[in-house]
Amino acid sequence: MQIPHKKAETLKTRPQSSQLGFGTIFTDHMFNMDYSPDKGWHNPRIEPYAPFVMEPSSMVLHYGQAIFEGLKAYRTADGGVQLFRPQDNLHRFNLSAKRMCIPQFDEAFLLEALIELVRIEKDWVPDGEGTSLYIRPTIIATDPFIGLRASNTYRLFIILSPVGAYYPEGFNPVKIWVTNEYVRAVRGGVGQAKTAGNYAASLYAGQLAHEEGYTQVLWLDGVERKYIEEVGTMNIFFLIGDELITPALNGSILAGVTRDSVISLAKSWGMKVVERQLAIDEVFAAHAQGQLKEVFGSGTAAVISPVGKIKFGSQEIVIGDGAVGSFSARLFHDLMDLQYGKTADPFKWTMKVA
Repeated sequence: MQIPHKKAETLKTRPQSSQLGFGTIFTDHMFNMDYSPDKGWHNPRIEPYAPFVMEPSSMVLHYGQAIFEGLKAYRTADGGVQLFRPQDNLHRFNLSAKRMCIPQFDEAFLLEALIELVRIEKDWVPDGEGTSLYIRPTIIATDPFIGLRASNTYRLFIILSPVGAYYPEGFNPVKIWVTNEYVRAVRGGVGQAKTAGNYAASLYAGQLAHEEGYTQVLWLDGVERKYIEEVGTMNIFFLIGDELITPALNGSILAGVTRDSVISLAKSWGMKVVERQLAIDEVFAAHAQGQLKEVFGSGTAAVISPVGKIKFGSQEIVIGDGAVGSFSARLFHDLMDLQYGKTADPFKWTMKVA
């Protein structure tokens, strides 16, 4: 399929790197593509960023049949632009589509479209420390129908947003709040898919956590409510003794691309990495025994997010001395160096696009 490009008549003023937050500013152009049973995925195009016209009865608005992805483009030291593991994000996008009864797309073609869009908008990729161009591919159900079934028609779109740090704290320890009253996902559900409903399900507990002064919620399993799963926007890791432990992918946890990158990096350094079931009580016991050295989250948005405090019930523990741990810092800086092209990439994760 060819990708026609319609240029925006008026271009926006690009912000300075120092003015960037997260997810509030969008570039001049976007990618769109449609699906219908008779044509399949068709009519790919790059056109000006603009609102959609949708039927009030569009199925996504009533039944939540929607999936999305998140990845970034980075400005390299030589002024170029590169992506980090885009094939893995698009493959996971297709896995989410399958789980949500959305037709599969051609991953190679969508990667081509994504690259073309980034090239057109390459001047929007910021060059400030820690900044990047966030890429959000999304698919929504568009049938005008009030009835519970999979839609027959869909819109796939990609929008771009220049961003700064995800957390206002920057690369500093965050505080997380553990709940055993609310759950985000259960095995057999859609927790392993990057679908809109998972995030809607997390909002209420997240609001309670913020009211208590905590950044995010650490979710426990939905059945026994004692085994750690993930944080709202991140996978989670615990450095206990000489082992780096993260919950195993069990069907209710998102298979994070950054999570996999952390595991690969840590193993390449000779670290023992264990993916297994981990109870919240075991974490608190390890802290009491002086064995809990570091805790951090991993995700596209924040990359590595050190955890300084964890509260569960009436107990709150401080991780280490409450500052960024040396292992978390090494992971953060090594991943960032790879993403920005500052060091050689032995994993072949990066892709130069402009």
